Amino acid sequence: MTAMWPNFISALLIGYLLGSIPFGLLLTKAAGGGDIRDIGSGNIGATNVLRTGRKGLAALTLLLDLLKGFVAVLLAHYFIPGSMSFAAAGAFFGHLYPVWLKFKGGKGVATYAGILFGLCWQIGVVYAITWIGALLIFRISSVGGLLASLVAPIAAAYLGRYELVPLLIVCSGIIFWKHHINIRNLIRGTEPKIGKSKA
Repeated sequence: MTAMWPNFISALLIGYLLGSIPFGLLLTKAAGGGDIRDIGSGNIGATNVLRTGRKGLAALTLLLDLLKGFVAVLLAHYFIPGSMSFAAAGAFFGHLYPVWLKFKGGKGVATYAGILFGLCWQIGVVYAITWIGALLIFRISSVGGLLASLVAPIAAAYLGRYELVPLLIVCSGIIFWKHHINIRNLIRGTEPKIGKSKA
């Protein structure tokens, strides 16, 4: 086990570097939209990019944030066997706490989907269905992300992937913590719906 630690650390770092790429910020700036951190909630994720009014840019941000998590796990699978969970954790925390942005990143919902599809595609499907279904029903981005995150470790346990449950509990817990303001707004009834500007 001790001999594997260099591989685990390498996978963690590779995952972190991929996860820390701030696609929302880069795409918005490249499109002439300025600094996304000065808009809406100040978040670098797809939901805040959508507040710029550019739906295509928001969709691309969501896709790339998802793919960076998936690619991190895929690279670990092929090049550093046995270290997929470390790459997944690295990508997830890289998105949330990118060193390039003084550790102020996104909330992790899309990147979480990416690592889930990489670790176990069935869990990824359950997550995606819950996420999209909640968005269609409630039209509130945070509700979709929170419900999907809640379901992820439960789906892992149901599918017998018990080795993934601790990691997913941690990831889901952090997503809830990152959404603490959204949760407060939901309780107050002031959380904006998709397509509406944030006060």
